[in-house]
Amino acid sequence: MAGGARRLYRRILLLHRALPAALRALGDRYVKEEFRKHKAAGPAEAQRFLREWENYAALIQQQINEDKQNLTEKTVYGIQLTEEKLNDFRDEQIGQLKELMDEATKPHKKLTVSKDSEHKT
Repeated sequence: MAGGARRLYRRILLLHRALPAALRALGDRYVKEEFRKHKAAGPAEAQRFLREWENYAALIQQQINEDKQNLTEKTVYGIQLTEEKLNDFRDEQIGQLKELMDEATKPHKKLTVSKDSEHKT
């Protein structure tokens, strides 16, 4: 996994710039981790890995384009995984998916500062 993988990696990170901040941070972290894990993958696994990430990049590109055209509704990014697709995953991948889902659905705390909290001297 060399030149083509590097280009795909950069393309995905560039696409993520158009995502909402929380999704971008989560996606960037996940992409970096996955590409790092698959650096030494065998040819068959590398080919499948790159094909899946190419599909992901195409989907995200399409959804970003739809989001730019549709200013009234909030875009939902990603897809629902079919049972068939889930059955192809290894136990480790199911665990990663669960962690990703937990992280993505975690409520994000908003920090607010009020004038009452300012230090008075």
